[in-house]
Amino acid sequence: MSSLPKVRATLNYTVDNGVAPDYYFYEPDPGVKLNPPGTDLREVDIHDAWSLRDRLSADREGFELHDFAGRFDQFDDEASIRSVFYPQVVEFVKRHTGAKRVEVFDHTIRKRLPADLKQQTEVQRPAVLLVHSDYTPRSGPQRVRDIVPDEAEALLQRRVAFFNVWKPLYRQVEELPLAMCDARTEEPGDLLLMELKYRERTGEIYVMRYSPRHVWYYFPQMQARHALLLKTYDSETDGRARFMGHSAFEDPTTPPGAMKRESIELRTMAFF
Repeated sequence: MSSLPKVRATLNYTVDNGVAPDYYFYEPDPGVKLNPPGTDLREVDIHDAWSLRDRLSADREGFELHDFAGRFDQFDDEASIRSVFYPQVVEFVKRHTGAKRVEVFDHTIRKRLPADLKQQTEVQRPAVLLVHSDYTPRSGPQRVRDIVPDEAEALLQRRVAFFNVWKPLYRQVEELPLAMCDARTEEPGDLLLMELKYRERTGEIYVMRYSPRHVWYYFPQMQARHALLLKTYDSETDGRARFMGHSAFEDPTTPPGAMKRESIELRTMAFF
């Protein structure tokens, strides 16, 4: 690993102060004491993983990169994304995980947006500059119950895993690439439960505290024909990767005038 090309960049970890970090999707009452994530900024080495591409495993490191066989360029058409692109993603996840059934349950297009986020919508958001993993042992099964309520309890008797599929829209990624933490270098105590506060409910994900043991990777200059497979939850507790920290980051080697990053991520649940 020490021989791999790398960049030195800042990642936004979360302080482990004994209080669960939280994030509000509405303006909380004035008396609420906030404990926001991402306030522990750390410089880390992020290694170029291209030479490891054929050896990576979502069950071991927590992520893989593959060519994406499907052809699609209608990312401004929500209906086409769901009717044409979703089935391509289902086949991609099945092919690389061996899952018998895959459900795509949402997607997000991420672009560099103005700081005031006035352009943010449900499916168009800025890149997430926070070390996190999308699900927890409680929120993973709950998501299955939310998406396929009539079948959930039977499906949850067997293995279920959640995979994000992340890929550029039309052009290569020249800025704000995605960094992945080798799941083997994460300890259970590094994962901090963060509450997502909505008016009608409270959800949860994991953010991460810093550890010098963490080993980070990225794929610079990803092309539109490439797709990352990121494992964000696995019901199995047999030693395989269950959660994987990841974050977009400001690459210090990004040249002036680089194309603004445009990517899509699709969240899927895979049943075995």
